[in-house]
Amino acid sequence: MAWRIHDCVIRGEIDNRERGVVRGRIWLDGMTDPVVLELKGNACPDLVGCLLTFENLHPTIPMRTDAQFNPLQSGTIGDLTASRKVRVLDLPIEEAYLRKKEGLSVPEHMANCLYLEWFSDANGRVVVESTEYKVTISPPTWRLTLEEEQRRQHDAADGFIGFMQKVSEAVEAAQHHPPEEEKWDEFDYEKFMRASDAGTDKYMELLDKYEDHPDRERLIAKEMGWDWLEEALDEEQRGGGGQSAADSAAGADPAESDKFGANEEEALEIDEINRICAESAENPLQPDPGTQGIDWVRTEDGDIKHPLSLRAFNSSMSLWHKCKDLGLGKTDDDDLGRLITEFQITGAKLAGALNSLAYGRDLTEGAFTVAYLKRALNHVHATQAALERVVPKNLLPADLVASTRNELFGIREEILRLMEEFRGLK
Repeated sequence: MAWRIHDCVIRGEIDNRERGVVRGRIWLDGMTDPVVLELKGNACPDLVGCLLTFENLHPTIPMRTDAQFNPLQSGTIGDLTASRKVRVLDLPIEEAYLRKKEGLSVPEHMANCLYLEWFSDANGRVVVESTEYKVTISPPTWRLTLEEEQRRQHDAADGFIGFMQKVSEAVEAAQHHPPEEEKWDEFDYEKFMRASDAGTDKYMELLDKYEDHPDRERLIAKEMGWDWLEEALDEEQRGGGGQSAADSAAGADPAESDKFGANEEEALEIDEINRICAESAENPLQPDPGTQGIDWVRTEDGDIKHPLSLRAFNSSMSLWHKCKDLGLGKTDDDDLGRLITEFQITGAKLAGALNSLAYGRDLTEGAFTVAYLKRALNHVHATQAALERVVPKNLLPADLVASTRNELFGIREEILRLMEEFRGLK
């Protein structure tokens, strides 16, 4: 994944007054000396030939103590611009989320964004992106010719392509292809989940890069190897009746389905999936009353949760609120931030592993559940390790440390018990 360090930036300077070279220094919270940039290439037309200085006027977040960010960033330039257009919310993110959830419009405006991207030999893709820095740009000492601008765009694209090639190699290395005739065990599912994680990382990198690009869907589809989506987009462009690519592909006439690289049977399968989804929305699954209290409980909001996933969620939120009452936040200490974050992730992983059990254990293979529980267990161990690093700093009172330690051991023991239980299911 790319390094996105904008919240850690205190201030910085970028100098492209020499053709073909970008030098700079960036001061990061948590690092004593500034990071030094020695990069090949040129900035975008608005910054080329200029000295750029910038300052973060907002509170910063320290770089993680275990972050392996090289103090010398050598490599090539991607896109360096102070005039990238982005949407900016006019409300705090929490308020905007609540309005969106209620179906209300969220006020926003377009703004210029400082966007600094480079491809480091040591750390891969690095991005600094913010609309909230104070920016100063000197007059240019030189300008790009038309040919130089075309070369700059080509080089920036090549840098991203090279970075994505490494991401694609990681995706390919994570692929798992067990024999089709064999039943999957927990280890097969673990490998499948790792491959899914790698694919998600690749998709998120592409979405981040092309978020505001007018041809975003096509660019992402090409990089992800989604030929079916590219073909659907082609059909939509030829005049698909105003439907989106996904709707056009899903609702295609079976006789025309070869245009999407699909046959009649595949088109009918999509129709069947759409029908099932519509029926499910009208008649949602109901939890098995015979397993209430064992495989599920109902929360105060009426949601269905597994008791262990709800326990982990409530415990992590309780710890977070107690830290806030003490005047401590995730950004005040790296290990404390890791403690809270890993605890919250544990609850999310347990929800993914266990919440579906409310509707019947026959809906999920035991091996799959065990593999998912292993992922949750890894985050429990990371939470426990973070807690023990926090203890010597005396940030938390002794009773809170003791109760958190006991709770984590309790959650861990219950995960191990469930893993053994589901290993016995066929």
